[in-house]
Amino acid sequence: MLFTIALFLLYIQPTVPQTVLCYSSFSLQHGTCGDVLGEVPRDDCCMNPNYGYQEQGQPCRSCRYASWTEWSSWGACSVTCTEGVRQRRRACYGIGKCQDKYKIGNHQTEPCVDKSCCPENGGWSEWSEWSACSVTCQRGVQIRKRTCTEPAPKCGGFCVGDSEESEACSTGIVCPTHGGWSSWGNWGPCSGTCHPEGFLAPEQQRQRTCTNPPPSTVPRGNDCPGARIDTQFCNGIPFCPVDGNWGSWSKPSDCSVTCGVGRQVHRRTCDNPPPKHGGQPCHGEDTKRVLCTIPVHCPADGHWSEWGEWTFCKPVNPRAINCKNRIGRRNRKRDCLGRDYGGKPCPVEEEPVEFSICYDIDNCKSGPSELIAKAFWSEWSKWSYCEPNCEETAKQTREKTCTPDLSKYSDQNIELFAGTPDIVCPQTEETKQTRACLNVPKC
Repeated sequence: MLFTIALFLLYIQPTVPQTVLCYSSFSLQHGTCGDVLGEVPRDDCCMNPNYGYQEQGQPCRSCRYASWTEWSSWGACSVTCTEGVRQRRRACYGIGKCQDKYKIGNHQTEPCVDKSCCPENGGWSEWSEWSACSVTCQRGVQIRKRTCTEPAPKCGGFCVGDSEESEACSTGIVCPTHGGWSSWGNWGPCSGTCHPEGFLAPEQQRQRTCTNPPPSTVPRGNDCPGARIDTQFCNGIPFCPVDGNWGSWSKPSDCSVTCGVGRQVHRRTCDNPPPKHGGQPCHGEDTKRVLCTIPVHCPADGHWSEWGEWTFCKPVNPRAINCKNRIGRRNRKRDCLGRDYGGKPCPVEEEPVEFSICYDIDNCKSGPSELIAKAFWSEWSKWSYCEPNCEETAKQTREKTCTPDLSKYSDQNIELFAGTPDIVCPQTEETKQTRACLNVPKC
């Protein structure tokens, strides 16, 4: 009996809302959260669709209605010369799943050529004769050169090694050595530890020696010009320091948001007293922030879904249009997704319904007495993206399609024709071609 009561009490206990780490921003470019607010219930955090949240051990997620980001720019070619591939990506961020009617996915790969040829290094010519010595007395330098011409490099190549060599040379003649100053030594200590207000500052000195090099005796070199000792006033000696101390905390500010989770701020000033004459500043923060929640959902703006399929091509009057040179009507629709809590509707300049005229050619046959006189193969389509995106077996394809001859219709715009005609194209050797994508990166 006691066991049954315990189970009943466990069953009726209220569930605790799931808490998450809430952030006030979510980057659609990098898929990361920024400006952490703190731990709150997930529903409170996502009252603002611009926020992001993170569950324990999980990547950050966006609070918005799920939708795709824009495609990234194409990345660099996988090789720097000859044919490779480049890739671009998009990401689905938000609550729910993104629409992908055409199964494009989040990744596209296509061939690229940055440079049609690869670099070939060249070869060096023979060394030239040594040049004359660079000085007229004592020791100097002589050089020799060679050129990268045997053969010359191709396609941005180069020769490995140096184009110039040098070696020491001697004239056998002694030059006089003139004296040179060594570097100044460090400044000596000041004659006082602080600057008496209204009087000259204490002095300090530094010295140097005529030893870099010392003047020669035979032949006689010149002594170093200028003074051996340098003197200056000790500037910047501090007055006696006064350390700073914090004033009182201010009252909390208003909540930083009008909906969802935000912050309140307390501030204080280092003015009780302020630091003076090099005294220590106040230790610690001048600002502290606490979470606040406005229990109101933030507006979520709407965005258009992908277009739905076209409806059947229907007559505009009782006359039949199937396999006739008569115009019908059709439409397709899209939905405004994600709008909530007073957010902006989808752009009014973009209609939810699109209408089009059409010709109904569903199951129409071809023949001399028919509107579709014959069928023929189209030109090759463009090469597709590489599939799969990151395997050595990636390939591209292109195709020809069996196309009806619509020249007897008033308008030959292929986008106006609805349905699938019953046509047969003449035999041909191939209607589909495949080629390999080169230098595809590994997954």
